[in-house]
Amino acid sequence: MTSTVTYTGDLRTLASHLQSGSTIETDAPTDNHGKGERFSPTDLIGTSLAACIVTTMAIRAKQLEGKLKGVVTQTEKIMSAAPRRISGINITFHWPTENSYTEEERTILEDIAWTCPVKESIHPDIKLTIDFNWH
Repeated sequence: MTSTVTYTGDLRTLASHLQSGSTIETDAPTDNHGKGERFSPTDLIGTSLAACIVTTMAIRAKQLEGKLKGVVTQTEKIMSAAPRRISGINITFHWPTENSYTEEERTILEDIAWTCPVKESIHPDIKLTIDFNWH
């Protein structure tokens, strides 16, 4: 078993990772009767995608791990109304300014991003946009 999720009331849950004991609270978003004081469950899908991309880059491009330290991503989740579901996820990368990346390194990192396990698990109807923001 990976985790437990407990409903704590007021449209909030507490997820516990069994191996580490770490926790995440979720809250319903304000556009769906919630307080929006925590990640919503659907927020976590986009956030998981961004975290998976960066983690998979560090695993598969071990020689570039030092250049990945300090990378920041911004994630935007887009919802559709009928049916209520995630219709798009936009991720923008912000690379550490002290690093430069060769064309080969950029290609390797982009290929990894498009094949990470979370990306491969997302329904193909969800429009994914990744702006690698290379300068």
